[in-house]
This record gives sequence, C-alpha cells and structure tokens, in this order.
Amino acid sequence: MALEIKQNLKQIQQLVMTPQLQQAIKLLQLNRIELVDLVSTELQENPVLDEAPEFEEEPPRKEGASPEPEAPEPPRSRTPDIDWESYLDTYSNIGYKPSDYDDERPSLESTLVKKTTLADHLMWQLTLSNLPKEDREIAALIIGNLNDDGYLDETLEHIAEIAETGVRRVENVLRHVQELDPMGVAARDLSECLLLQLGPLNLGGSVVEEIVKHHLHRLERRDHRGIARLLGITVEKVVEAARVIADLEPKPGRPFSQDEAFYITPDIYVHKVGEDYVIILNEDGMPKLRISSFYRDVLHGGAGSSKVTREYIQEKLRSAVWLIKSIHQRQRTIYKVMNSIVKFQRDFFDKGINHLKPLNLRDVAEDIGMHESTISRVTTNKYVHTPQGIYELKFFFNSGISLVGGEHVASEAVKDKIRRVILAENAKRPLSDQKIVEILKQNNIEIARRTVTKYREILGILSSTKRKGFSH
Repeated sequence: MALEIKQNLKQIQQLVMTPQLQQAIKLLQLNRIELVDLVSTELQENPVLDEAPEFEEEPPRKEGASPEPEAPEPPRSRTPDIDWESYLDTYSNIGYKPSDYDDERPSLESTLVKKTTLADHLMWQLTLSNLPKEDREIAALIIGNLNDDGYLDETLEHIAEIAETGVRRVENVLRHVQELDPMGVAARDLSECLLLQLGPLNLGGSVVEEIVKHHLHRLERRDHRGIARLLGITVEKVVEAARVIADLEPKPGRPFSQDEAFYITPDIYVHKVGEDYVIILNEDGMPKLRISSFYRDVLHGGAGSSKVTREYIQEKLRSAVWLIKSIHQRQRTIYKVMNSIVKFQRDFFDKGINHLKPLNLRDVAEDIGMHESTISRVTTNKYVHTPQGIYELKFFFNSGISLVGGEHVASEAVKDKIRRVILAENAKRPLSDQKIVEILKQNNIEIARRTVTKYREILGILSSTKRKGFSH
C-alpha cells in the first residue's frame, strides 16, 4: 500500500497557557504576605502601575452652586516635594528613632540581636584555652563537623586524615572539646553524651552511670523491673536513677538552635455576627493598584510620543490591567471557597473540632462551580482566623471514619478524641491502642487498631510502654 501525503482542515478548541494565565494561576497559590511582595515588585518594575491613596478627599462644594468645570491639571513634577526639615529631624541622629508613621518597621530586638551559634560559642571558648596552634586547628575541624544537636557526625579517622595527624592526637583534642560548654557537646552517640554530663555531677561509678552505659534500651521501654533484676537493686533505685537521667540534656546544641519562630498571619478572618458568619479578607498592607494617569495621558496624546514609546506603554498597560483583574479574581475566588467551607463546616464553627465533618475538594468545587485544581490552589499555604482558632484551609478537608449508626465523622475529630482519651488516662497504667479502640467503639466510632496507632504517631504521642510513668 502506497503512502500518500494529505492535508486535512480540523477545527479544535484547546486551552493555551499564556503568560497571563500562568500569572493568574500563580496568584491563587500565594498567601497574603507573598502577594504583597509580588505587588510591591510589580509597582517597582511596571511604570504604568500606580498605588492609589487609601482615602481621597473631595473639596467641599457650596450648596446650590453649580459644579465648576474641571481645571486642567498642572504639569506634574517627576520629583515630589520633600519636607527637608522633617527629613533632617527624623534621620539626622545616628541610631534608632521610633516613628508613628512606620508601623511595618521591625522591632529593635529583631534588627540588632544576632543569635550565637553553637560553633561560635565553642570557638570563643577555644580562643581562651592554652591549646597549641596545631591542636586548635584540629579542634576547629571537630567543631565544624558538629550537627545542630551538638553531636560529632564525622569519624576521627577522617578528621585525622584531613589534619594530616594521628587518630590518637585527634582523640586527645576531642576530649578537650568535650570539656567545653555546653556539657555533652561533641559526643558521638546518646550514651556518650549523657556520660559526659554525669562527670561534673560526681555520678561516676553510680547506678545512673551503669544504666546509661548498658541499659538505655531497656530504660527507653521503661523496663524498670528488668533493669533492677540485672543490677541486683530495687525498682525504687532504678526509678530514682531514671529521674536523674531524664533531667539530662540529650541534645546539647538545642539552646543554640537557629530556627526562627514562625508567625502565622491569617489570610482570612471569619467572625460571628449574630447567627451568621462574616468573612473578611485580610488586605492589611496590600497596595491599592490603579493605572497611572500620567502614562494614560501619554497614550491619549499620541503625536507627542514616538511609536516605540507608545508600544512599550501599551504592553505595560496590558500587563498592569491583567494583574489588577487577576488580583480581584483571586480575592473573589478565596471568598467563595471560604464561604462554601463555612456552609459545609457550620457545626465546627459553632461547637468546635469534635463536630468537624468529612469534606473533600470535589464537594466545594461542585458547590461554587469551579474545578478541583482551583480549590486545591486556593487552599494551599493559607490560614483562616476562626472563633475556634487559627487553622490552615487544608485542615477542613479530611477523610471520614464510620460511626456505628452508619454516619461518618472527620478524621481530625477522631484524632482529637484519641488525644483527649490519652490525656485522661492513668499515668501508671497507660492505655494500649487496642484499649483505645474499645473506648472509641463505646462512643460509636468504629476504627481499627492500626489506624489508632497511625493517628497516635501523627499526634506525636508515644506508645503505652513509653508513656508509663509520665504525667500529661
């Protein structure tokens, strides 16, 4: 059969991902802080965009007077008038001067205080020591290989190879580093870390040292009777030693952690007014955008500007108009999604987490007539302030657990019940996962033991054997 080349005319519809559409999709995923940053960047890069004042006052008009024709605006100066006297009063003095008009400025502590790292703290102590220069270089290598918890991650052999010296010398320098503050630093495992802290406490040769050296795995399981039997002592002495060990620091580098506190700024506020809930989008700090009248006049002027200039302004104008429309569309979409969530989860907003219902993205998508992917983008990395607390929007979407009567309850509500059951247990006789299953069944919740184990681990709760003796 011979091959022939043919031409066919076909008309199809397809969605083309234009740069403008990609920008609109990107805006949906941004939270409030990221959106403010993006808008500020656009204001700097696009000259056609202008920030509208929050309040625009109109001049008073006399009663009965006919409106006067608008006078032509005087030519605008590119350089705004500067109040030099106010400027010099504010910035002439060196240092920090609080001002009433700059609420967004970081606090004095956040701008001037720098956290001391573990490495800096150890190196400072090292400069005060009498170690020879060669040993200081080895000590610096050891300090440089400590992880965030203060443990030595590298082998002594590798450090000796880098320093071009013997392992015995590295061991001697390591012992010197381990004598520095904080106690337990530069240990190679948990047992060594705890033993380094027992020395200054004069607990060498004690029951505590014996347990740390040989029975930490049994102590982790809270097998006090087994340890007492192996050491030939009473259970009370084992419990007393366990309390001493519990007061030691398993992570010496913890006080020098560089992790910054993560403060959540809600994107949406939900307030109860009477019997209804009012949804307010957080637009604090969001610039109000408009098209610059100056460049609008340039386009209308026509003859006064070159073709290249007009084409450039038209391109920037299209970009600015699309950005403004995309932001308005984003705000309307977020409002619709939040309004639908409030409708589905009304019991949660009224009574709390125990009344959270199972909900998925399709339910909300069908309710507001949008695609599931749009709902997913809207609920990503955004938080809402509710009468029950601050929650991520994804929190309201969760699977359901069957009740005895055939109804369903949200998985988050079941997690909260498990947490409450464990908080109320007897610390001396903690509940096993199977016992929790039986308690939940008495509350008409059918759930497998492995599911209880899974939820307990998600909540960060230890097993019953490891919870024994701990008070909640």
